[in-house]
Amino acid sequence: MNLALFDFDGTITNKDTYTPFIYLSVPKWRLLVCYPILIPVIAAYKWQLIGGSITRRIISKFAFWQQDEQHIKAIGEDYAASLDQLIQPQALERLQWHQLQGDTIVVVSASLNVYLTPWCRQHGFKLISAELESKKGKLTGSYRNGDCSGAAKSNRVSAQFDLQDFDKVYAYGDTEEDKLMLELADVSYYQWQKVTD
Repeated sequence: MNLALFDFDGTITNKDTYTPFIYLSVPKWRLLVCYPILIPVIAAYKWQLIGGSITRRIISKFAFWQQDEQHIKAIGEDYAASLDQLIQPQALERLQWHQLQGDTIVVVSASLNVYLTPWCRQHGFKLISAELESKKGKLTGSYRNGDCSGAAKSNRVSAQFDLQDFDKVYAYGDTEEDKLMLELADVSYYQWQKVTD
């Protein structure tokens, strides 16, 4: 059996899924109040002064703090049902190829568990992702176990799976945040170009 590690946004999908979910799940009044505060953060990200990991953590704090956990999960379930239409053709082909071989497919993503969990469950994939923290039914806006990008991706994969148990490890990614995960693989693809074989 092989192990296939897939980044989600930009690798499986043809676009970012985190930002649309923010707009979908955050009340309009909160968007209006928080957006002016977040403009410097978004600008710093676009100018590459801060990374995606820091940016996502800050935005998630403003977006989800004290929101009802079950309400956000329900929105995530609905959102997950729309994600198949964003799958890139080459990603669909590779996912189906791995499924036909009986490989273990793992989505490893900095995107949120509230919509990736139902999507992966629907398709029979395992998931390692950013997880929203909750206390007494309310979201804190923080991530349980931190962001899931860069070194965290490779560390979490290695913690959850013994790579020696698999005949071959495949990995697929599209940004710098995926490169350490790609280094775990026998066969890796970066932006759908084969890097190692």
